[in-house]
Amino acid sequence: MATQRNTQDLIKKVRLIELKTRGLSNHIFSGEYHSAFKGRGMAFSEVREYVPGDEVRTIDWNVTARLGHPFVKIFEEERELTVMLVADVSGSGEFGTVGQLKRELITEACATIAFSAIQNNDKVGLILFTDQVELFIPPKKGSSHILRIVRELLEFKPQRRGTDIGGALKYLNNVIKKRSIAFLISDLMDEGYGDALKIANRRHDLVVLRCTDPREMELPNMDLVQFSDPETGEARWVNTRNKAVRNHYRAQALKHQARSRDALHRAGVDHAVISTREGYVKPLMNLFRQRDQKR
Repeated sequence: MATQRNTQDLIKKVRLIELKTRGLSNHIFSGEYHSAFKGRGMAFSEVREYVPGDEVRTIDWNVTARLGHPFVKIFEEERELTVMLVADVSGSGEFGTVGQLKRELITEACATIAFSAIQNNDKVGLILFTDQVELFIPPKKGSSHILRIVRELLEFKPQRRGTDIGGALKYLNNVIKKRSIAFLISDLMDEGYGDALKIANRRHDLVVLRCTDPREMELPNMDLVQFSDPETGEARWVNTRNKAVRNHYRAQALKHQARSRDALHRAGVDHAVISTREGYVKPLMNLFRQRDQKR
């Protein structure tokens, strides 16, 4: 009975996410997604005989040499893209102070992107990571495939709790050989991943959504409180009445924010900040529109 009840609860959760995010994809994101990502690559189609006015750089010299007169390569816009969701499921995703956990926010953002992608006949794959790659679902098309991805995002129980962004991006490069649109969705609670961002952005069209919560920037006055690090398990008592403690907390948060922003800027990665308070709809729409304008 318990297993049956758990299965029914999971189905309900999947359907709720599907209704909410598919609706956003249908009415808000599909146009922006198409404009932001379609036509960003050209695929070889065929060769034909050279005619006056063709660009010399399009000449296929191998075919020309074999047949004795000039032929040119014809390219067409790639219609089918591969979208990879690289989602952080480390322990820090279990934090949230305004009605939603960061992991729930990541799940909704991933589902919305996935439904937008399949409306454009694109393949979608998933990598879930902590300080190791926990799950890889190869890219495929279709609604049933997307629902599997949503189920994993909702219910997957990671074995580890730390974060290794560099390792996740290296894995992406190893398993996805063809250039893809890769969304890294994470709170970026890690260090030393700058080079990995640069390499992944050269191999793929990398987009980063940095997930945040308001309490990560401001420590409220709550008297003496025990805090626990969700990734290491380390616990300590903190006197939040002490203004110096609160100021130090904010200074450290600002340093982390600046490091993350600098790493993204140096790697030339398009990115947006999504928040458990403001959500992901406006930041994602703005990001898509900015990409469209840059084309």
